[in-house]
Amino acid sequence: DTGKVWINKQQCFTNVPRGAYDFYIGGYQPLQKWLKDRKGRNLDFKDILHYQRMVHSITLTIDLMKEIDEYYN
Repeated sequence: DTGKVWINKQQCFTNVPRGAYDFYIGGYQPLQKWLKDRKGRNLDFKDILHYQRMVHSITLTIDLMKEIDEYYN
């Protein structure tokens, strides 16, 4: 499942896996928190690239966690 994460009425990030968006680290959801912390700001290219890298990193983390679980179960 991939979807869109809307940052305003006209702009969104696409192809964000639901699992990555809902992923928790230490009691918070990093993809949601990062955007909330920047509410009201214009995201520049560096910010957009950083968010995309976060999505990618969390997706890889989820895949590794599944692989580890398969190995130890």
